Amino acid sequence: MDFSWTKEEVALWDEISQFARTELHNDDLIERDQQYVFVEANWQKCAAKGLFGLAMPAEYGGSGHKLITTVHALEALGYGCPDNGLTLAVNGQTWSVQMPILKFGTDEQKRKYLPKLIDGSWKGAHAVTEPEAGSDVFAMATRAQKTEGGYILNGQKILVGMAPLADVYVLFATLNPTAGRWGVTAFIVDANTPGIVRGAPGEKMGLRTEPFGDITLNDVFVPRSNVLGREGSGASIFNASMTLERSFIFSSHLGSMARQLDDTIAYANHRKQGGQTIGKYQSVANRIANMKLRLETARSFLYKAAWMVDQGMDATLQAAMTKLTVSEFFVENSLDSIRVHGGRGYLPETGVERDLRDAVGGVLYAGTSDIQRNLIAALLGL
Repeated sequence: MDFSWTKEEVALWDEISQFARTELHNDDLIERDQQYVFVEANWQKCAAKGLFGLAMPAEYGGSGHKLITTVHALEALGYGCPDNGLTLAVNGQTWSVQMPILKFGTDEQKRKYLPKLIDGSWKGAHAVTEPEAGSDVFAMATRAQKTEGGYILNGQKILVGMAPLADVYVLFATLNPTAGRWGVTAFIVDANTPGIVRGAPGEKMGLRTEPFGDITLNDVFVPRSNVLGREGSGASIFNASMTLERSFIFSSHLGSMARQLDDTIAYANHRKQGGQTIGKYQSVANRIANMKLRLETARSFLYKAAWMVDQGMDATLQAAMTKLTVSEFFVENSLDSIRVHGGRGYLPETGVERDLRDAVGGVLYAGTSDIQRNLIAALLGL
């Protein structure tokens, strides 16, 4: 494994991090975070910059980069942009919507959906969680019934990122609840289909600039042409998609950890107590050293996962370990950053506490930390 970067990849990092710092409007991020404001202009700038097309083929408007180059570039986005809600939304669409369509969609589905998702014309959302089907995802109650020309869907999906704004959903429903995972089918559902009712945007602890909400399906007709993959293959599609999502949805959060570390070092070298900068105190220096160790460990897990997928290897175990490592280390680094900043770190005006609130969500979405540990144990034969 060689994770050294080519000149082109270094230039891409510099270009995207500079773009994120200078062209994405984040001067009002504190207020937007408090008021749950999503900035459409920033989303469109990300699309115009080609961020949704990094790993997509050129025929659909993408750049065709390898996955390891893509995650490197999206890390740069997180480094330059402190809006973790926006960067999560960009990653969510990339890995949870576009990738399943690219990997499992028909040629017609790819031509219809991918260009509009890549150029920002449409937004996508991944809808699987239900009130009684979270960690036990294949216990879903959303039902698909065959009808002439397609299927009728009824049920509810909850906690769906970008649900209030999405134009299209990658959505899972079961044709036979008694069959468990073998009854699940994946669908591409246009959001303006009659019978879809979107709930009001919800409030949450962090990641507030990415809207989320519930979707209710009341006799929603989905044509046969909108089945993603084959009927009954929903579990396989979900699992394959989750291998990518678990690993790479945290690409930009890794960049946030790197920015967080740099900001914390700068503060420790500036803030004085007892006649010297606080970074000279061993307790403070040790916290920062631990932040660096966690960052580099998380980075190695993420890059290895990307390398494995690029090599065509089974990355299921690596994805679970990556998700667990990056999500928990982001929380721990955020806590250490607050401790180094002291009372100032506890105040919203500094932005330091926002990273902690944003990081906590990572131990829940894409499978909780407990689920990742269960998966790792099972894959080890326990």
